[in-house]
Amino acid sequence: MDGAKLDGKTVAEHIVDFLERREVKHVFGLCGHTNIAVLAALAESPIDFVTVRHEQIASHAADAYARVTGKASVVLSHLSPGLTNCATGVANAALDCIPMVVIAGDIPTHYYGKHPHQEVNLHADAAQWEIYRPFVKRAWRVDRADLMAEILEKAFHLAESGQPGPVLVNVPMDIFSEVIPSDSFDRIRDNTRALKKPSIDDETAREIVEALAQAENPVAYVGGGILLAQASKELRAFAEHMGLPVAHSLMGKGALRDDHPLVLGMTGFWGTELVNQSCLNADYIFAVGTRFKEADCSSWYPGYTFNIPGSKVIHIDIEPQEIGRNYPTEIGVVADAKAALRALNRVAREMYPNGFKRPALEQKITDFRTEFKARNVEMATSSAFPMMPERILADTRKALPEDAIITTDVGWNKNGVGQQFDILTPGSILTPGGFATMGFGPPGAIGAKLAAPDRVVLSLVGDGGFGQNPSMLATAVELDLGIIWLVMNNNAFGTIAGLQKAHYGLTYGTTFPGSAAAPANGPGYADIARAYGAEGHRLSAADELLPALEAAIASGKPTVLDVPMINNPTPTTGHWNILDIYSPDKEVSHVAT
Repeated sequence: MDGAKLDGKTVAEHIVDFLERREVKHVFGLCGHTNIAVLAALAESPIDFVTVRHEQIASHAADAYARVTGKASVVLSHLSPGLTNCATGVANAALDCIPMVVIAGDIPTHYYGKHPHQEVNLHADAAQWEIYRPFVKRAWRVDRADLMAEILEKAFHLAESGQPGPVLVNVPMDIFSEVIPSDSFDRIRDNTRALKKPSIDDETAREIVEALAQAENPVAYVGGGILLAQASKELRAFAEHMGLPVAHSLMGKGALRDDHPLVLGMTGFWGTELVNQSCLNADYIFAVGTRFKEADCSSWYPGYTFNIPGSKVIHIDIEPQEIGRNYPTEIGVVADAKAALRALNRVAREMYPNGFKRPALEQKITDFRTEFKARNVEMATSSAFPMMPERILADTRKALPEDAIITTDVGWNKNGVGQQFDILTPGSILTPGGFATMGFGPPGAIGAKLAAPDRVVLSLVGDGGFGQNPSMLATAVELDLGIIWLVMNNNAFGTIAGLQKAHYGLTYGTTFPGSAAAPANGPGYADIARAYGAEGHRLSAADELLPALEAAIASGKPTVLDVPMINNPTPTTGHWNILDIYSPDKEVSHVAT
């Protein structure tokens, strides 16, 4: 122990040193009696601790932060209720493959088995770490201080490698405070920060390029893996050289600019006729970084989005389990999207130096966009109040610079945005896809703004989602983050209300008293904003939105815009199996409420 005394650093202090060496700039979290040793170490560090009022805010903010930076974010949590409060945001990150390291305090090791204050032990002693097992890539319980260094190193590597995702490092509070020598941390000091990712060999690349070259109606279908791999440039080069129309999943939105002449749009339940029909007619589907998930594939029903078998599938993904999970695959390749597309671009230019042009296809895409916007223009310019959701999206797009980051939540702000809101900078839309978590968007905007302070950040959110965790405003005000929260306020859990109304003829438990125009004793979101010290404005006419957005952007202040909105359903050409469950053998979807 003489070395430990000479070194004079606690495990908590070593952890902070480790995070500094990994160039961590922010840690998100909330204090508790189990983690204040780490907070004390952070107080002397250049790392900023982002204090929140609820742990779910921390994990959602960290999720968005990682999406923007491309590196694992860090969350610091208290034990038990802190860890369970944090769980929803961590699970959301897990289902969207977002790298995150959660460091959680736990009961002291010398109290294992005694059921001390706040311990989770109903089935095993010191078992809180098991709560995260279903959705993290790995959960460690650190029972020896000298193992902390190698566990932290493994945690970051695992979070960021393969199919990314969150991990949990669960630390008894006495271990945080234990003084140890630095040798275990010194040993990993020169270890690589990031693992090299797998690519594909030339033989496989030639096989893929040849199959696409011989196809009559090939379609590229891309998912969030393109954005996680930061492979938009490589995707664009390959699609343009091979003349591939590009369809995308919800999470793949923004993989290419939406106004690119080869972009078809988002597939599935909220997909347009152009994209769904193009995928149905494809003889080859070139899929990269996608999991063929239910909403993107119209519940896998043939005849709506994909006809597989029928269309042949080439599937590239970093995770072997995703290949062939939902559709049979002719060529399956385990590889990083960026590395694979880099190899494919080189080989394609060697095999077909002149590339492929499909002017008729590009014209078809252009004509559809023109027609779609023409059909939508009445709603997108309507002066009706409460506002039409299409008008809200149209005015928001006009107000925002091309590189603005938007966070979405659920409902019109997710589904409608995926369908008809142009994303013009890859990676600038942050959406809760796999978990579809209501309440992700508002705190996500905090993480996005901290990661990209020079960019405009706007959260598109429903009133239901905004009401989940309005205390995130406290953090935004304290840090002076110039974020705009646009509350699409239909006075309801709108998507579910429309679904229930269509199938059951009522809106019990899905709407709030009063109406969007005149809520009955409901929360005034602008008033809530002002109470937290932010700017708050409730609109009273449709023509007020665009100037209000422009003023909020110019002010650089945290601002909430409460925008009453009519609850129309998002138009759709796809299908969702829940409709068949609720109304078998009937053509019933969503309706306005």
